[in-house]
Amino acid sequence: MKITETKIEGLLLIEPDVYGDSRGFFLESFNKNRYRKHGLNFDFVQDNISKSVKNTIRGLHYQAGEMAQGKLCQVLNGKVLDVAVDIRFGSPTFGEHFAHTLDSDKPAQIWIPPGLAHGFSVLSDEAFFVYKCTEYYSKVHERTILFNDVDLNINWLVKNPIVSEKDLNALKFKDIEKDFIYTAK
Repeated sequence: MKITETKIEGLLLIEPDVYGDSRGFFLESFNKNRYRKHGLNFDFVQDNISKSVKNTIRGLHYQAGEMAQGKLCQVLNGKVLDVAVDIRFGSPTFGEHFAHTLDSDKPAQIWIPPGLAHGFSVLSDEAFFVYKCTEYYSKVHERTILFNDVDLNINWLVKNPIVSEKDLNALKFKDIEKDFIYTAK
């Protein structure tokens, strides 16, 4: 397993060992002991799967307060642009985003720690996106930032995006509450 740190503290790109042959491939998508050995000490309480069609954008989502979620994300089938935005006030990368293409043909995962907003756009005809969460979903704590906010300047790599009404009516980045205060580690 190869782990790469990104410009945003705590946000990691994880490339699991893949064993392939003429039949296809095998990979271990999660092994608590192996991840802990690499310093990734998370307890997951919920798994989510979404199926989306090409040009769909989901996000930018996060949960506030004690219900903040860390997410271990991957694509089971298809290709997406996965995006995370640092919303930790006081962080040296506050307001910056990290984008990476997740493709089922090149298995990889992204660890998104609590304090980051998350979204993705679908680049293939359809995509099955799966993520493990460190906290349960809570509608009361759910927050959404406008995906096309000019202050974030995210290139989602899609034209004519398909977006939910909830995501279209999200907060602008400048209007988010100070739900997360950065503390250096």
